Amino acid sequence: MNLEIKINEDLKQAMREKDKRKLNALRAIKAALLLEKTGKDVTSGEIPETVELKLLQKLVKQRKESAAIYREQNRPDLADEEEYQAAIIEKYLPEQMSEEEIEAAVDKAIEETGAATMKDMGRVMGMITKQLAGKADNKVISGIVRRKLS
Repeated sequence: MNLEIKINEDLKQAMREKDKRKLNALRAIKAALLLEKTGKDVTSGEIPETVELKLLQKLVKQRKESAAIYREQNRPDLADEEEYQAAIIEKYLPEQMSEEEIEAAVDKAIEETGAATMKDMGRVMGMITKQLAGKADNKVISGIVRRKLS
C-alpha cells in the first residue's frame, strides 16, 4: 500500500479517536510528503519508495535530535512529545536491521568493491546505503565501515 494512502487512513482513524498527539505526528509526515511531492524530483506525482524512506528517516532523526536537546535543557515535557512522534513515524519504516546483519552486509560490500583503506570508504558507503536504504541508520553503517577499513 502506498505510504500516502496509509497515512491518510491513519489520520482519519486518529481523528475519530480524538488522539491529538498521534494526529500531530501524522500531519507532520503528510506535510513532508506533500512538500516532497511538489518538489522538482517528482515528475509522475508519485514519490519513489526510496525517497519516502529517506524522508521518514529524516523526520525520525529530527525528532530524536530535538528530544536530546530538550532533555539537555531540562524540558522533559517537550522531549517526551518529540520521542512519541519519532515512535509513531518509525512505525512506517521497515524493520531495522541488527548490527550483526549490517556488519555482514558491510563485509560483503567491502569484498565486492575491493576496498582496503579509508580512501575507499566513499565507494563502500555508496554501495551499502543503496542496499540498506530504510533498513539501517546511515550513522551506524558509517561507523561499521570506518571500523572495518581502519
